[in-house]
Amino acid sequence: MTATPIAVVTGASSGIGAATARTLAAAGYRVVLTARRKDRIEALAAEITEAGHEATAYALDVTDRTAVDEFATAFRSLALLVNNAGGALGADPVATGDPADWRQMYETNVIGTLNVTQALLPALTASGDGTIVILSSTAALSAYEGGGGYVAAKHGEHVLAETLRLEIVGTPVRVIEVAPGMVRTEEFATTRFRGDTERAAKVYAGVDAPLTAEDVADTIGWAVTRPSHVNIDLLVVRPRAQASNTKVHRTL
Repeated sequence: MTATPIAVVTGASSGIGAATARTLAAAGYRVVLTARRKDRIEALAAEITEAGHEATAYALDVTDRTAVDEFATAFRSLALLVNNAGGALGADPVATGDPADWRQMYETNVIGTLNVTQALLPALTASGDGTIVILSSTAALSAYEGGGGYVAAKHGEHVLAETLRLEIVGTPVRVIEVAPGMVRTEEFATTRFRGDTERAAKVYAGVDAPLTAEDVADTIGWAVTRPSHVNIDLLVVRPRAQASNTKVHRTL
């Protein structure tokens, strides 16, 4: 009897992480949900289990290396890691940006991804067919005004993925980067603007059908279920209304 493949999803308490967990569970993975908000991931694990799939919740701060290393001891073999935890803070220009915001974005997006990837890479390798997904952003590929700190952090994630792929070529682990453009979720823009829901809503004003968390989760699900010899190095996904980070069609 073949064991059910295990997938770890970081930042699974909401948005793209939660949607990805649902998608992977439906695809036959036993999903391990991690996030700082224990109540959220426990509720999601219960929802997935009630739907007839397998899910476990584990409260984890990806920036806490000691906690990440302890978490990793639970896995001798692992099929899939989805590095989703991260986010943006503020939209100030470089000249006046808060270094604390820059530092926090770097810690969550880059160091958090590094911590979890390093800790789980042995188990991914031991599986004989492991996959690492790094969820970056189109911000990783192109700068825009007011996005300096987030762009810098996501560029760091992008380079991490590229470098890791070079360094582990020849091992049974592939590295996939998914870079979404404009995605409307319940928290991303609101968190970026520190709870200012009116300002957050303006990000999507007049945009016909921005991406949803489920759209990105579907993209991730497709990428990780390709035959194991197929590696989707970098997949950029945007809504049709968005041509670039700074070119968006709006009907206002």
